[in-house]
Amino acid sequence: MKRYTAGPFATNCYLDGSILIDTPPGSFDLIKEPITHILLTHSHWDHTADLAKFLEKFPNVVIASHPDDIGNIKNPGSDGLPLMFAIEGVEPTLLVREGDVIEGLQVVELPGHTPGGVGYYDPKRKILFSGDTLFQGTIGNLSLPTARPDLMWKSLKKLAKLPPDTLVLPGHGDPTTIGDEDWLDRAEQVFG
Repeated sequence: MKRYTAGPFATNCYLDGSILIDTPPGSFDLIKEPITHILLTHSHWDHTADLAKFLEKFPNVVIASHPDDIGNIKNPGSDGLPLMFAIEGVEPTLLVREGDVIEGLQVVELPGHTPGGVGYYDPKRKILFSGDTLFQGTIGNLSLPTARPDLMWKSLKKLAKLPPDTLVLPGHGDPTTIGDEDWLDRAEQVFG
């Protein structure tokens, strides 16, 4: 497992074997290993900007996304977030839903920061790739155009049910654990 941080917002992406979680701008130049799967946690451009570059190099790569975020992956910026530079849209090849399993990683639907936000959870290793739903000590921005605070509170309560020693690998910042974020059940009171 390797973590890479790239782009103007210091976005994390993770290489887990041949599986890449998110593709921030600049990640293509950092990752030299062959990729078979790209699992997107959500559609914001700081997590998807290098997607087309990886697809060009690995034309058979599986690109996974939740259906509710596809529009912004195909047409970057359609979510109302201004782009800092032109980004080529890409069509995901695998639509994921709650409970789907990809190479041992379970899809956990986590809407809130975006409508189709997801996490990828490995129950054997107790690892969660949380995207921009959960960070160390905080949550993803809920003031963005397509954010849904009401759904975010439900998503965080769902994460609170994971084992406390689950390692959380977020879209920005340092890792944490579910147990260290003991406010998850009352996130609305803390952040609402």
